[in-house]
Amino acid sequence: MTTLSAEREIEHLMTLHPKGFDLSLDRVSRLLERLGNPQDRLPPVIHIAGTNGKGSCAAFSRALLEAAGHLVHVHTSPHLVNWHERYRLAAEGGGKLVDDEVFAEAIARVAEANQGQKITVFEILTAVTFILFSEHPAEAAIIEVGLGGRFDATNVVKRPAVSVIMPISMDHEAYLGDRVELIAAEKAGIMKRGCPVVIGAQESDTALQALIETAERLDCPTVVYGQDFLAFEENGRMVYQDEDGLMDLPLPRLPGRHQYANAAAAIAAVKAAGFEIGHRAAERAMTHVAWPARMQKLTQGKLVELAPKGADIWLDGGHNPGAGIVIAEALAEQEEKNPRPLVLISGMINTKDQTGYFSAFKGLARHVYTVPVENSDAGVPNDELALRAEEAGLSAEPVSSVASALMLLRDSWDGPAPRILIGGSLYFAGAVLAENGTPPT
Repeated sequence: MTTLSAEREIEHLMTLHPKGFDLSLDRVSRLLERLGNPQDRLPPVIHIAGTNGKGSCAAFSRALLEAAGHLVHVHTSPHLVNWHERYRLAAEGGGKLVDDEVFAEAIARVAEANQGQKITVFEILTAVTFILFSEHPAEAAIIEVGLGGRFDATNVVKRPAVSVIMPISMDHEAYLGDRVELIAAEKAGIMKRGCPVVIGAQESDTALQALIETAERLDCPTVVYGQDFLAFEENGRMVYQDEDGLMDLPLPRLPGRHQYANAAAAIAAVKAAGFEIGHRAAERAMTHVAWPARMQKLTQGKLVELAPKGADIWLDGGHNPGAGIVIAEALAEQEEKNPRPLVLISGMINTKDQTGYFSAFKGLARHVYTVPVENSDAGVPNDELALRAEEAGLSAEPVSSVASALMLLRDSWDGPAPRILIGGSLYFAGAVLAENGTPPT
């Protein structure tokens, strides 16, 4: 690490500015103007919103573009272990997480331009995205929305190459509304008049209708999952289909059937943004895509060594009822192929529907160990979280840590090696990766 540390710069900002979100674009727009409006000097932007699947779509989009030989910047949030994960800068042979010195210098420059004005740290870090992406050459920029869409700080991009709306479900109701069509309207706020739109697989017809109506009102060329493109499994392969025909591809490296639709949305998005993706590039993308803490298999590390011998360990940061359903479905698939008892080790924060998340695992999970989310004011106490799991019909007990849960399992387990899902929050999943010694790279 250099003496000018990005981590220190951000910690300093945290002491000056409020946590949370500012649901307007005035402050970030004012700051960007002082910086010379770098958001207007980006390569073609793939802008991604949605409740679930945003990060997977970003990962597939990056894999597709890089497999086709393109230089790609990627902005995602939140990070899991280090702030640097939010900024992947284009490089030959594949993007690299931003160098600490480059990152710290950009933060300092943006903070100076802000001149001590009232602003959130997320807004400053979004301005950093635009500084970094405008000053380093690339052929595409993939930008994931932080919260909502319409008033998210990333929504100052005037003419995205494509706006992508991934599956929408109930989440962040305090900010976005308490009905799925209200949340859809907020997410649809990233659509820009006349710019292409890709709508991923939607579980709610009312959400889908709200998205289509917005796109039509803005005269956006629109492709919709299930109508204009789709993906399905056939003979152990994934088939992608749109008006150009079929692509017969390997199953995605990211496990779970829900990833077929995420991969399909990425293929549709990259094409709608004007990039040609050949069959060979699409094949390579499916086998090389990586997205940490989304049904990530843990095979080595300090925590893995504490588990029962031969245990099958998965990590997933999904934290709302919609995510619980797709994770449970992915684990049910694993169960069909290779039956094992399922145990959950869960930590969650208090802004999420904990009982709704656990309900997806009823009849599938044998037991839940609930643990505190360390270093978070919003963590649900482990005894309270155990009650939420019991409300969902699961057997649960609070323990002090992930390490304790794994050792308890190891010392008491009798029978076939278990399948273990660690998760319930991206923040928690990041702490697990850090403790395991396997942070994202």
